[in-house]
Amino acid sequence: MKLSIIWISLIALLTSCSQADKSKQTTNEAKPGDKILTLAAGCFWCVEEIYQEVPGVNEAVSGYSGGKEKNPTYKQVSSGQTGHTEAVEVYYDAKKISLDQLLTIYWKSFDPTNGNGVAPDFGKQYRPVLFYKDDAEKKIMEASKASLAKKLGRKIAVEILPIEKFWPAEDYHQDYAEKNPNDRYVRGVSIPRLKRTLGK
Repeated sequence: MKLSIIWISLIALLTSCSQADKSKQTTNEAKPGDKILTLAAGCFWCVEEIYQEVPGVNEAVSGYSGGKEKNPTYKQVSSGQTGHTEAVEVYYDAKKISLDQLLTIYWKSFDPTNGNGVAPDFGKQYRPVLFYKDDAEKKIMEASKASLAKKLGRKIAVEILPIEKFWPAEDYHQDYAEKNPNDRYVRGVSIPRLKRTLGK
């Protein structure tokens, strides 16, 4: 009798864990009608983690953009030879959060006066870029950048470029910070950056 109770309890525990995992997995999913903002600001692990914590954002995907190489790999991009920068696609519900609000978070997440990357990662593959899909998005980005420059009294080094192609990064890069909370980089860079940006 005691053995059967233990087994029942164990099955119930495993089932609840499995359901919790499924719930966690479906929290960040792109939804029909989502708008997409593509941006870069240093290591994509950090940027992805920040935006996945923002209400109104349904998904954030790590990848590469801004270069000519087709279907680039992490090894190629990290060498700095492809012209790509580590980037993130942010899928968001425009009824819950605006592009302007997403850009405010972007500016807070790093030093936008340095166009050569975000500490501790520097080089062309880590340069900060805002990628626009149309003129309307471009105007909002330019106005946001100009407003920040005026506020800081300094030149903003972030490029604003048309999006040509976004290549999703390898699977192991997706949700990296969430899946690897004890990774030295995540603990030393990603988590502190998240806390500085969102106050978490």
